[in-house]
Amino acid sequence: MFYIELILCLVGSLILIICVLISVAFLTLLERKVLGYIQIRKGPNKVGLVGIPQPFCDAIKLFTKEQTYPFMSNYACYYFSPIFSLFLSLLVWMCMPLLIKLYSFNLGLLFFLCCTSLGVYTVMVAGWSSNSNYALLGGLRAVAQTISYEVSLALVLLTFVILIGSYNLLDFFYYQVYLWFLVLLLPMGLVWFASCLAETNRTPFDFAEGESELVSGFNIEYSSGGFALIFLAEYASILFMSMLFSMIFLGGDIFSIIFYFKLTFMSFLFIWARGTLPRFRYDKLMYLAWKCFLPFSLNYLMFFVGLSVLLMTLI
Repeated sequence: MFYIELILCLVGSLILIICVLISVAFLTLLERKVLGYIQIRKGPNKVGLVGIPQPFCDAIKLFTKEQTYPFMSNYACYYFSPIFSLFLSLLVWMCMPLLIKLYSFNLGLLFFLCCTSLGVYTVMVAGWSSNSNYALLGGLRAVAQTISYEVSLALVLLTFVILIGSYNLLDFFYYQVYLWFLVLLLPMGLVWFASCLAETNRTPFDFAEGESELVSGFNIEYSSGGFALIFLAEYASILFMSMLFSMIFLGGDIFSIIFYFKLTFMSFLFIWARGTLPRFRYDKLMYLAWKCFLPFSLNYLMFFVGLSVLLMTLI
C-alpha cells in the first residue's frame, strides 16, 4: 500500500510539472502576442497556425545551440545555478493545494517562503560565478531587491495566517466561499501584486536585467541551455505567483475552470505591466519597499492581531 501511494505521488508530481512547463511555453507566446498588440504590431505568427508552435521552436533552437562559458568563470557554480533555479521554481508548485492529498501541506505558506528565499542564492551565484562585472552588478541588485520585497510578502502572508488561523492554502478556499478576500482587502491585494512583480524581477522592477545599463544583467554570460533554464524558471515563478494571488484573494476553487481563467488573467496583468510601465529608479524601488510597503503591511498585521485578540476575549 505504501509503495502504491509513493508511486501515485511521483506520477502526480510528474504530471503537475509537465503541465507547468507546457503552461510556461504558452505564457511566453501570450507575452509576445500581447506585447505585439500593445506596441501595434503582430506577435510571432509565421510558425505553424498563427504562431502556436513558436515556443517549441524556440526551445529546440535554444537547447541545440552550442553551449559557451566564460574562460575565467567558476564553472561548477556557473553550470548548476540555472538548473537549481528551475528546480526551485518547479518544487514550489508542490504546495499547490490539490484536493487529492498529493502531499499534506499544512504548512504550505512556510514552504513557499522557504523556496522563494532560496531562489535569491541562484541569482547571486549565477551573477558571481560568471566572473563579469555586469553580471555581478545584476546579481547584487537582484539580491537586494528580492530580499527587500520578501519582507512585505512575508508580512502580508502572516496577516492572512492570523486572519484564517492556518498555514494551509486549502483553507483560503473554505474561507472565500461567499466573499473574496480581494473585496475586503483590496489595498493589501495591490501591495501583494506589486511585491510579486518585484519578487519575479519583472517590469517596472527589472533592475537585475537592466538592458540600458547592465546589457542583460546577471544572465549576460549565459547562452543556449543555461539561458533557457533561467527563462523557464522566471516564467514558472510568474505562473506560481498568479496562482497564489488567485488562491489567496480571488476565492481559490482549484477544481473550477473559472480559477484557471483568473490565473490566466493575473499572468496577463504581469505582461500588461511590462508593456505599459517604464522602469523605476533604483532608490525609488528601495523607498517603496522599506518606507511604503513595510509600514503598510505591519499596520495591517497589528490590526489583525488586535482584532483576533479582541474576538478571543469576547468569546
